[in-house]
Amino acid sequence: MTSALLRLPRDMNISIKEQRVYEVEKQLGIYAIKDQLIGSEEGNGRGVSGGEKRRVGIACELVTSPSILFLDEPTSGLDAFNAFNVVECLVTLAKNYNRTVIFTIHQPRSNIVALFDHLVLLAKGSTVYSGPYASCQNYFDHIGYTCPPGFNIADYLVDLTMHAETSLNPAEENGPANFDAGSEGMRTVNSSVRAIKSIASASNMSVDNNSSYGSCNEQIQRPKSRRRQSLKQQQNRKLYTRKKSSGGELTPKTDDEASDPNDNRGNSADLIRLSRRHGQAAPQILDDPHQLPPSAYGTGTGLDELVSSYASSDVAGSVRDDINAAVISALNANGLANGQSNHAVISGTMKSYRRVGLISQFMILSRRTWRNLYRNPMLMLTHYAIAILLAVLSGFLFYGLTDDIKGFQNRLGLFFFILALFGFSTLTSLTVFSSERLLFVRERANGYYSPIAYFTAKVVFDIVPLRLIPPIIMGAIVYPMTGLTPAWPEFLKFILILVLFNLAAAAICLFIGIVFKDGGVANLIGSLVMLFSLLFAGLLLNHDAIPKAALWLQTLSIFHYGFEGLIVNEVKYLTLIDHKYGLDIEVPGASILSAFGFDNSGLWPDVIGLAIFSGAFIVIAYAAMHTLLVEKR
Repeated sequence: MTSALLRLPRDMNISIKEQRVYEVEKQLGIYAIKDQLIGSEEGNGRGVSGGEKRRVGIACELVTSPSILFLDEPTSGLDAFNAFNVVECLVTLAKNYNRTVIFTIHQPRSNIVALFDHLVLLAKGSTVYSGPYASCQNYFDHIGYTCPPGFNIADYLVDLTMHAETSLNPAEENGPANFDAGSEGMRTVNSSVRAIKSIASASNMSVDNNSSYGSCNEQIQRPKSRRRQSLKQQQNRKLYTRKKSSGGELTPKTDDEASDPNDNRGNSADLIRLSRRHGQAAPQILDDPHQLPPSAYGTGTGLDELVSSYASSDVAGSVRDDINAAVISALNANGLANGQSNHAVISGTMKSYRRVGLISQFMILSRRTWRNLYRNPMLMLTHYAIAILLAVLSGFLFYGLTDDIKGFQNRLGLFFFILALFGFSTLTSLTVFSSERLLFVRERANGYYSPIAYFTAKVVFDIVPLRLIPPIIMGAIVYPMTGLTPAWPEFLKFILILVLFNLAAAAICLFIGIVFKDGGVANLIGSLVMLFSLLFAGLLLNHDAIPKAALWLQTLSIFHYGFEGLIVNEVKYLTLIDHKYGLDIEVPGASILSAFGFDNSGLWPDVIGLAIFSGAFIVIAYAAMHTLLVEKR
């Protein structure tokens, strides 16, 4: 529904958009789960299944009624059942709703491949086959790459293209495969070759190209003695091989030569290469456990042979004719063949298609952000609960502050504790974008909304519930319990400083969370920034004791602005009484502040400094999001 509201025309009635969403949910079979959470492993439970998640993602694109749907590996990461369901939904869309569905897929099951209408097989960017799927196996049989019986045609084609682009090692030139002996016996070079071998050793393929495949079960159950006898019978047949003569002409191998076990003039690799050059199906010696089918045995030029074979085939010619006919038909339909302007046609169709504006985008995204927030109430309740509990605890420990030196020290400790609490609690802002980073990148690439609308919605619904309300709650509890200056102006300035400090700390953490993708690194950087700022607050290090060369670092500390603003607001006009030797010595608060290195006139400059930090880092955070969170192709 969010996708429909953001991407369908603004003039379309809301009821029509709802009807469109309902139809898409029915088409993809997800209407029954429309009220369930998508869920995640890290967040609020697993939610719907992986296949249902993929169909929801497809539905988000389908609500705009696209005539062509492109999908990049829609079945990756899914089990066989869910993968089949996703592809079956795509087939239903193509056949029943007049859609063109194009998607990439790696190593599909045979029941999934059987659903394809057309297949494009690529290897290193070159087209090995492009045409009807039903003609695929016959085509490769015709050019001499026959799929062994009982072998998944999809796996066969993947292995065919993978090994065709691999050159032979020098050791492989003398044999069909490269083995190295180890303590555990013979090992193949890679698992794909090993899988092919298992099929080859179990398949009783006749050496004669004109005969059909034999029984697989018969070959497996045959005793060893009979298998050896069968091997000798096959070797006695006339096979084409290359003599060791300088001319390298091809001659039939005699029966005596075939029966000679010491004759190395021809081997299975030679047979495979020769049969490919002459366009014949590659013969196989079945009982050799190291024998590979012709598809799995790369010759270095196999890819060029596959590409050239396809380019000169009738299948490729038919595809080219279809493309040319479609182009001519499209040109005639648009009137371009008669010299009409392309710009007029396009602008005419798109003139009234206007999406919702920035304000509407912000409202839609705000509703989604708010749903995510209240669906995960623990984060919000934890902030409020911590603010209330620590406010009561602080009020109890610092209850009834006195107007003496001890009371001054307690005031310093109270303000320092409150700022440290809010400063480190804002580290939760590091994850504001991390959970939706990939979602934002995908939706931005698809043109769902403007980045400024998304950023504003996220910031507003992170700031208002989590950064404004907790300091107000805590300040309202602590201020009267501790007996701070009982005046409304001072109380309001106290709350203002806490809120601005919280916003500044949250904006800094927001920026760090966007720049650093890794959560652990972001937490480390955020903690170090807060500790650095805490060092220059004014309590741990006196202003007058800071080296002049490092004094400018204090201007970068939000803790300094917050701490100085709170203590000046409280103590500047306060007269402290020190009890010494039975005498009451009155000490103006301003003089004590000066002794601690605080500026008595720095209240409003500190407030302005916090406001500048808040606004500046929000702008910088948006610039970082706009620049860094972009889909890279």
